[in-house]
Amino acid sequence: MNINTILKSKLSEYLKLKYDVAFNNFEIQLTRKDFEGDLTIVVFPLVKILRQSPANLGNELGSFILNNSKYVNGFNVIQGFLNLSISPFYYLNFLNNCLIDVNYGFINPDKNSPLYLVEYSSPNTNKPLHLGHVRNILLGYSMSKILQASGKRVNKTQIINDRGIHICKSIVAWLKFGENKSPDDLNEKGDFFVGKYYVLFDKVYKEEIKELISSGFTKIEAEQTSPIFTEAKELLRKWEAGDKKVIDVWKLMNGWVYNGFNKTYKDLGVNFDSLYYESDTYLIGKDIIAHGLDKQIFFKKDDGSVWIDLSDEGLDEKLLLRSDGTSVYMTQDLGTAYKRYKDNPEMKGLIYTVGNEQDYHFNVLFKVLKKLGFEWSNHLSHLSYGMVDLPSGKMKSREGTVVDADELILEMISNASKLSSDLGKLDDLSSNDKNILNHTIGLGALKYYILKVDPKKRILFDPNDSIDFNGNTGPFIQYTHARIQSLLKKETYKNHSVNNNLEINTKEKQILKLLTQYPEIIKSSADNLNPALIANYTYELVKTFNSYYQTTTILKIENNELKLFRLSLSYKVGLIIKSSMELLGIQVPDKM
Repeated sequence: MNINTILKSKLSEYLKLKYDVAFNNFEIQLTRKDFEGDLTIVVFPLVKILRQSPANLGNELGSFILNNSKYVNGFNVIQGFLNLSISPFYYLNFLNNCLIDVNYGFINPDKNSPLYLVEYSSPNTNKPLHLGHVRNILLGYSMSKILQASGKRVNKTQIINDRGIHICKSIVAWLKFGENKSPDDLNEKGDFFVGKYYVLFDKVYKEEIKELISSGFTKIEAEQTSPIFTEAKELLRKWEAGDKKVIDVWKLMNGWVYNGFNKTYKDLGVNFDSLYYESDTYLIGKDIIAHGLDKQIFFKKDDGSVWIDLSDEGLDEKLLLRSDGTSVYMTQDLGTAYKRYKDNPEMKGLIYTVGNEQDYHFNVLFKVLKKLGFEWSNHLSHLSYGMVDLPSGKMKSREGTVVDADELILEMISNASKLSSDLGKLDDLSSNDKNILNHTIGLGALKYYILKVDPKKRILFDPNDSIDFNGNTGPFIQYTHARIQSLLKKETYKNHSVNNNLEINTKEKQILKLLTQYPEIIKSSADNLNPALIANYTYELVKTFNSYYQTTTILKIENNELKLFRLSLSYKVGLIIKSSMELLGIQVPDKM
């Protein structure tokens, strides 16, 4: 049983017997490094209830727990904080139990576990995936694994934005300038091929706007009457009217893009359980809007456009359908949410992994669904994350100044290969094994660099900073795992129980203390939708173990019981490193 649970149970029982007070809401923290002790109980909440001074109450509770628990061997009180020293016996007993628990820290879901849908990626089919998508994908995929580890059933999903004016821009540019060529003709990846025409559209559009303004048009007039933009709008109208020629070209170009996306997903090591398409769900959204009009939840303006007034929610009016009957993002998002609920009526959570530039959009979406009377809208949440910047500034898709995901992956692998070669770490490996390992190190560096940052914070991404075998990096953690495997291999370690009555040193106790926290870290990461908690916990564990490894004799110690303990401790640290990194979607090699 977890030490926190044991302490809470003992103290609650004591308070009930002596004071007839039912209280179990104890706040237990790790003792700060500048104080003596392992765990700290905050006694302030009990001061008013029992009408005692913090010092007296802390000493009373400390004396009781010291005399009634074999796991506590000392305490001290500083103001309203009761600092407890936990005995080595508890930590060694914990290690023995932990060694036989192959799923330590995880709660395995079953058919009755709550179902959560996690949406991530959700790209537009008019350009390749880029660095911004990479943060989205890594966050969503990692959260799906963390939620599953915390006992939820998880459905990894995405909505593919395969229609709309942005898609029509790429199509128009290809029809005008593509000379009927395909990605195969130019030996190009499909999403990269289509993305070139999106950039080309924007270039031509800006040139036309410039010409129109010079001939007397206002900027707004020029933007709306530009010939190429007019063609894109007409293409969208024809698409929504079901024009066969337009639909055929749309299917052809989207097919090219899907082939490209699938390769990128494979390279990133992510997948999905369900796919939804805007070209399907926008129709459901239109039906929902018609229903909202009938119920007078929505209203039409004189031009025929459909809106909702959210002024009573502290917001403003929101467009739901354009005057020409074509849909907007909100249309398809309403339809997608409804379709997902219909497909998964038992869902207890639907998490949208989307950048914080869309905070307002999702605030509106959730409120619109609530006004429509959908009770399941209470289960929707937005994993909002900060944008990714480059040293050169913000990325812009239309101007072609983004870092494509594929180029980034190749750069990370190349950087890993160069660093490994410079350090001579892979000299004894075959060429194929080197390639596999460099891919593992490069992708590990990329994923860890992004996931170690709190999702709410903006990231300045520099690929060179992420590839390092020292510091808070993926390769440093991967190398520590490989070092542990090498250690265990030298001794041909086999899992054995350890002596509960050993004397252990301060660093060993610190490592064990960190291991006891793992289940709570998983739970906290799931509750807060924050993989950074897992990443930074792993770094702290690795940093502590490395300090221990460099100052402690493990293999050459004569005391066999102590050697077995140290090997067992190393073995469990290795398992937790592997387990926690897998929650981040990162592989750890056995040899580096």
